[in-house]
Amino acid sequence: CVLCGRTDDCPEKYGEKRTYEKHNLTVHYYCLLMSSGIWQRGEEDEGVDGFLIQDIKKEVNRAAKLKCNICRKKGASVGCVAPKCKRSYHFPCGIQKECIFQFMEDFRSYCWEHRPVQKFLDKESGGTSQCTICLDLVEQLPAYNVLKSPCCKNAWFHRECLQYQALSAGIFFFRCTVCSNMDKFQKEMLRMGIHIPERDASWELEENAYQDLLQCYQHCDIRRCLCKKGRDYNEPDSKWEIKRCQCCGSRGTHLACSSLKSWEQNWECVECRSIFAKSGNYSKQKKRSLATSEKTDGTCLLEEPSPKCPRQSPGSQRSFLLQSPKIMCHNSLSPCLHLELSASNRLTMSLSPLMPDRNLSLRKKHLRKQKREVSNILKDLKLQVNTKTTRLNINEKNIWDSALKGFRQRNFSPTNTIEIQFTNCKNKSKTHTSVAKLRFFKLLMLHLQNSSLFEGSSAKNLSLDFQAVKENLYFEAGKMIAVSLVHGGPAPGFFSKTLFNCLVYGPENVKPDLEDVADVDVAQTIKMIKYTNNLSSLQSTIYNCYEFLAAAGCLRPITDLSDKNMLVNDLLIHHVIKRIKSPLESFSQGLKTLGVLEKMQAHPDAFSSIFCRKLERLSAEAVCDLFIIRSSSDVNKVKGADFWIGYLKDVESGESAVTLEDILLFATGSSSIPPMGFDPEPTLKFLHMRYPIGNRLLNCLELPITKTYEEFKKKMEFTIKNTLKVERE
Repeated sequence: CVLCGRTDDCPEKYGEKRTYEKHNLTVHYYCLLMSSGIWQRGEEDEGVDGFLIQDIKKEVNRAAKLKCNICRKKGASVGCVAPKCKRSYHFPCGIQKECIFQFMEDFRSYCWEHRPVQKFLDKESGGTSQCTICLDLVEQLPAYNVLKSPCCKNAWFHRECLQYQALSAGIFFFRCTVCSNMDKFQKEMLRMGIHIPERDASWELEENAYQDLLQCYQHCDIRRCLCKKGRDYNEPDSKWEIKRCQCCGSRGTHLACSSLKSWEQNWECVECRSIFAKSGNYSKQKKRSLATSEKTDGTCLLEEPSPKCPRQSPGSQRSFLLQSPKIMCHNSLSPCLHLELSASNRLTMSLSPLMPDRNLSLRKKHLRKQKREVSNILKDLKLQVNTKTTRLNINEKNIWDSALKGFRQRNFSPTNTIEIQFTNCKNKSKTHTSVAKLRFFKLLMLHLQNSSLFEGSSAKNLSLDFQAVKENLYFEAGKMIAVSLVHGGPAPGFFSKTLFNCLVYGPENVKPDLEDVADVDVAQTIKMIKYTNNLSSLQSTIYNCYEFLAAAGCLRPITDLSDKNMLVNDLLIHHVIKRIKSPLESFSQGLKTLGVLEKMQAHPDAFSSIFCRKLERLSAEAVCDLFIIRSSSDVNKVKGADFWIGYLKDVESGESAVTLEDILLFATGSSSIPPMGFDPEPTLKFLHMRYPIGNRLLNCLELPITKTYEEFKKKMEFTIKNTLKVERE
């Protein structure tokens, strides 16, 4: 290079190395950009990207008279722009000496003494964090090789990682890896010397990079393909047309090979059908049973509703089924036809005592709708979770410390499948099933509710714990809540409306109430000001509280009794919101894990139902709707369903030794319904057996077929009560 004198060809460090044999010229692009005595006087296609050849030669002659302050050799073309600084150096020498080169505007350069630095708060410095690009540890220090995101409080990077990311992503895709902010992030990185090329991302420039996505799958995967021209033969509008699986699109079949008609689109491959079978989704079987019943003389339960119920349109079949126990005929199709309408009536009527008011209140309906919406959102977020497993060793007696240690271990990732292993004092394994994961998250939410991170009686706000801020515990708490929701755990349920609104709408848009003040003395002082009846009493109260008001920054001239309202408002905003600004920012960053906070902000009404409300007691109706009853044509099993519904009614009314929560705990290992719901979906089976069995691995409750209801109830009471008693002991 004619400017730096080096032969290195390293585009990442020095830019593209260009040689012009006609002019006997070789130059690094970055050396040219950063040289202090040259400007682009030509068009883009003239010289070297607008730098004229004669100007480059003049700059070489100018630099030949300057000695580098680093290597002491001639040819230093780059100079520090700081006033009164006369240091000059080669571009590569400046990189070695940790100078800053700004690839924007006037392409300024700063020497090692005058370079711009990022400002850190004392509480932010020290400790280690994880570089969100390479995932290695990075020290939280104001150093040249360490950069902090301007938009995310807990995002730290290695300079080298950021530079490689910028070169790959280009100006259109380079953004914060945590919050995806682009404008603020790019502005700060350019100021700190990260070069962001003005071009498209490297993956967008690769020729035919997405060519594979444009190809449709056309191959018959049926075990015995009937087409004589081969599995890849496809002739549209004929029996040899290839149809792809409607779910995955990566398997196909000839119409003739699967006995399909040309108008049938709902073909599913073996792999997808097996997944549906495991998840309890038998929608395909339902459709086929309806189609089959049309060709028979009998009447199918799924085809014709009770005479007492209005006739259901095809689009409302689902709602009809949801109003009664979820009955699924999974043996043969024809026995289903022998279930007479009287049996259907008995099942439907047995539900009526559980729902005395068919027209539920609007509030209750709205709450159900919100919970369904949250469940669907969380299921979508769970698609980020992969099959790679991370095991957390949890000490039940020290749940917080062991959880914190697990979440901070190097190989922990929120997108990994979490496996919980409870340990006793001898560190011997107790359990590591899905039940253990539910229990872990439940204990963790309970600990957070009672921890020093929150304050208040029932509806809680964030507290100000300086030690917790220093140790970044608010971020970890937010992260744990987000992970619990996406991994099927419980919601906190103890947030105040004020805290929730601060997270969703921003603290500047929230007006707190007196009930949000947890400190009794502070609350009493605010009450004294709020309920003062005359101006002299108000001024006297303010005089007595002078130090408190001064510390809060709320001193204001009082000339009228109405001024107390603004003063009270200022005090509430200071104590409830401004005082906890740092914990709130950190907590919000933690809640952004797996995209939870973003969804909260997009669906605030739905998420408030799980963040700001305590778990309601289970109802017989809720438990009945939760379990899918799998029945066949056996009338005894329909009678068993009647016994089950009657038993739930007795338990709800207190005529039983167990509770509805006990029943759910016996079947699933959880005494409450998680916001996401259960996976797999709880099922109910009636079998010829002596006592009921709760299969928590499959969330399946197997119930005995009995002759009388009294016998059924006795067996249920005995088994559930004694099983849970042994577990508690």
